[in-house]
Amino acid sequence: MTENNSIPGPAPSSRKPARLRTIGLVVLLLGLSAAAVVYGTGTPPPSYADDPDTARAYKTESRNLEINFGKMGLLANDLMTDLQYPGTQALIIATVSILAAGGCFYFARLLERNAGPDDPAA
Repeated sequence: MTENNSIPGPAPSSRKPARLRTIGLVVLLLGLSAAAVVYGTGTPPPSYADDPDTARAYKTESRNLEINFGKMGLLANDLMTDLQYPGTQALIIATVSILAAGGCFYFARLLERNAGPDDPAA
C-alpha cells in the first residue's frame, strides 16, 4: 500500500477569511495610493473668479439652469463642476476604497464567526 505523507493544510473554509483580509488590505492600499497620485498630479480647472464678466455670466447660466431644470438640475451642474477638482476626485477614490476594504474585513469576520470551532465534539 502507498502511504499518503502529505501534510494537511488548513481547511479551505479557514483560508477564506485570510484571503478576504488580504484582498481588503490590497484594495485599501491601492485605493489610497491612487487617491494620493490623483491628488498630487491633478490640475484644477482654471479659475475665472477675478473677471467680473465671468461672474455675471455664471449667475445668468445658473439662473437659466434653475429655470429650465429646477433645483436638481442646478445641483447636478454644481456636482459636475466640483468633480473637475483633483481633491474631490481623490476623496471619492479614497472613500470607495475604504468602503470596499471595510466590506472585505467585515465579511472575513462573519466567516470566522460562522466557521465555529474545529472540534466537532465541542
